[in-house]
Amino acid sequence: MSELEAAQAALSAEHAAVYGYGVVGARLDGDRRAEAAAAHAAHRARRDALDRTVRDLGGTPAAAAAAYALPFPVVDADGAVRLAAELEDRVAGVYADLVRASGGAVRRDAAGALREAAVRAVRWRGSGVAFPGLAERS
Repeated sequence: MSELEAAQAALSAEHAAVYGYGVVGARLDGDRRAEAAAAHAAHRARRDALDRTVRDLGGTPAAAAAAYALPFPVVDADGAVRLAAELEDRVAGVYADLVRASGGAVRRDAAGALREAAVRAVRWRGSGVAFPGLAERS
């Protein structure tokens, strides 16, 4: 995968995460809703940064879809928490790909985003994985 392809994939994942956190936030309240709002803002900032990265790499940034299919129905707070953890796992995976495909500042930013996603996933799930973002992928 080229650096540009990996950056585009990360941008697409961030678009999906921003959408997904809209669903998550709608099903939560109190501290968990505030946590979802903070994650939503973080993903918007990462999305905007990736938009610039894709342009800097000579590409045209992928546009967000009008809607995204959720991996499962989210009808309550428990489902929202599961979705948030899933979103972070997916984002971590594409950032791991971007770390492998890039160097310099892009690689540093991708590694930071991978770390942030892994930490958020642990907060949502209550447990972590040995190597976030590096699961075997088909």
